[in-house]
Amino acid sequence: MLIGINPVISPQLLDALFRMGHGDEIVLADAFFPGDTCNSRVIRADGIKIPPLLEGILALMNLDSYVHRPVAMMASVPGDNLDENVEKSYRAVIDKYWPETPAFDRIERFAFYERVKKAYAVVMTGETVKYGNIILKKGVIPVNK
Repeated sequence: MLIGINPVISPQLLDALFRMGHGDEIVLADAFFPGDTCNSRVIRADGIKIPPLLEGILALMNLDSYVHRPVAMMASVPGDNLDENVEKSYRAVIDKYWPETPAFDRIERFAFYERVKKAYAVVMTGETVKYGNIILKKGVIPVNK
């Protein structure tokens, strides 16, 4: 354990966050997501829900302020309904750390899978809500002059 680092952040996740460059993306995937099929760098966070992971990650990493939408979620498949509380719970955590973050992008299911293939890493969580997957684009840490 390290002082000031949320215990949901494993050593492997901390290493990935450190190694990511600005513009790299990390995916927090629900427990049902085909992480190993979509990406070769998979980090296990079994049993941990996405809001606590967001809490730990966003205390260490800012979101990209140079893109229109630094946060993305999967859009629902026609005929399915989204649970608005899922995005609201994620948004509450994001607003705590980065309140100027624009609205989330919603990406069609198969386009989402393609984007995940290009992500730096996929974190397989214990999240069980439907359409709970979220992509975060890492930003540049502001430098004080």
